[in-house]
Amino acid sequence: MIRYSYETTLEVKIVGRRRKKEEKIIRRSLPEFYLCPNCAKNTVKVTLDKKNNIAIIRCSSCGLKDRVIIQPQTAEVDAYSQFVDQYYGTEKIEGKKIV
Repeated sequence: MIRYSYETTLEVKIVGRRRKKEEKIIRRSLPEFYLCPNCAKNTVKVTLDKKNNIAIIRCSSCGLKDRVIIQPQTAEVDAYSQFVDQYYGTEKIEGKKIV
């Protein structure tokens, strides 16, 4: 803002704005332990063996162990979901399988 006074001197007044608040991007990571379908505790660990295309799932609380055949690009979460599907099995409604 520029203002002239009667003495013909130039005064410069700087008007500032409020600084914008920086938005923090929170990136969620995948969990290390998953919920066990047998004992309902958060103690299942998934280990991927990509050479043999096998995922080893172990519960440290109840001792539940299983192996799942995986694709080379499969993540731990995908192997865990395959394990849970195998544990509970598939439901049948009117002769059709629901996956």
